[in-house]
Amino acid sequence: MNSPEYSASNLQFDENGLLVHPEHWSRSVALQIAAQYQITDLTQEHWKIIDALRKHYARFGVAPAMHNICHANHKSRDWIHSLFGNCLNAWRVAGLPDPGEEAKSYLSDM
Repeated sequence: MNSPEYSASNLQFDENGLLVHPEHWSRSVALQIAAQYQITDLTQEHWKIIDALRKHYARFGVAPAMHNICHANHKSRDWIHSLFGNCLNAWRVAGLPDPGEEAKSYLSDM
């Protein structure tokens, strides 16, 4: 049985722009979410971050320290900002659920 295809128009987002049902995420949904934040093209660099976020969340159930993602990819702290505007946008595009108030604050300020 094929899973339904979701688009940004039939997905539910919370007041912070985060997916209410992260299980509906797909790479095509990521492209649509990115467009909502004026990220017009997801390059290989974007996908490195998205994949790292999703992998970390799947393993630990929390947001990673973003500097660890930058360090693992031999990039400066500005890398994620240059691609997504801020770390919370990267989290949104990765389709991950609300990480909690403290993590959202951290992701917004990074």
